[in-house]
Amino acid sequence: MPRETGRKLIAQNKRARYDYHIDDTWEAGLVLMGTEVKALRAGRASLADGYAHIKDGEVWLENVHIPEYLQGTWTNHAPRRPRKLLLHRREIDKMAGKAAEAGWTLIPLSLYFKDGKAKVEIGLARGKKTYDKRQAIAKREADREMRRAAAARFRRR
Repeated sequence: MPRETGRKLIAQNKRARYDYHIDDTWEAGLVLMGTEVKALRAGRASLADGYAHIKDGEVWLENVHIPEYLQGTWTNHAPRRPRKLLLHRREIDKMAGKAAEAGWTLIPLSLYFKDGKAKVEIGLARGKKTYDKRQAIAKREADREMRRAAAARFRRR
């Protein structure tokens, strides 16, 4: 059987980049149960309310919803159970130093398979203020208008 290669996106936290300034990112492996892997392979997960925290020198992913595997039996997993993240010690130490500062939090940005292994991208984030969000919306609208005007001018030729 051929080995799986490449990157297959499962879930993405689109609100994260809107609600937070992302300062740094890390790729981490996940400790999963068998039914969780099967549910992820079916493309089912939600990072909407997820966050990560450091406890006893280990990084834990909380509140990420991986629904129960439909063909699972009594061995099925709890959908929102805490999941351990696999990172190098120096990455955890760097992450802990930055996350300990007031206003910073660790949030999952995306969940994907990379060469057959489940990975999560964790971002060090600081919440945006309302005016930052309005500026982001205004910039997006201005970019859209510029693309629209350029496309219309290009079509006239």
